[in-house]
Amino acid sequence: MIDLTPPMHENWSDELKAKAAAIRLIALDVDGIMSDGRLYFSATGDELKAFNILDGLGLKQLMSAGITVAVITGRRSPLTEKRMTDLGIPHLMQGREDKKVALQELVSTMNISPEQIAYMGDDLPDLPALQYAGLGITVPNGYWLVRQSADYCTSVQGGYGAVREACDLILWAQNRLQATLQPYLNGAS
Repeated sequence: MIDLTPPMHENWSDELKAKAAAIRLIALDVDGIMSDGRLYFSATGDELKAFNILDGLGLKQLMSAGITVAVITGRRSPLTEKRMTDLGIPHLMQGREDKKVALQELVSTMNISPEQIAYMGDDLPDLPALQYAGLGITVPNGYWLVRQSADYCTSVQGGYGAVREACDLILWAQNRLQATLQPYLNGAS
């Protein structure tokens, strides 16, 4: 029998699990969260980004479980737009420096409260949105003040599966993780 309890669950307090259990929307920054935060440019000046496949499947599992996913980023990037389209993420807000205002605009159309929002960011432009949300999540390579303000800091760095860890936290707290994993376990013993 396979144990479907995430190994990092021992670091999840009852308060954190209660906050994660209430989440109906997760909003994410891109650079430093969905990517490693470094900017890559080709010799011709084209921007390149690397996205972690683990994060993508985690976001798809969240959406399958009824959690809305949004991306709010200060930069504009055709690569980000392509990746979010490929993942089926319904809400992409690019070029938004005031991420809290962007988040508030988004949720004003959704009939949810701040306690039902998770926000994941890594730097100062993310801080107001992270503090507004009921569950603020960051990464170990995030800015120290953001780490200090977050409810949870993932065990892995941004761009290396941190979003997947946040997805697992939410799904586990809502007793939905096993159901999202089960289709992959058929035939496993």
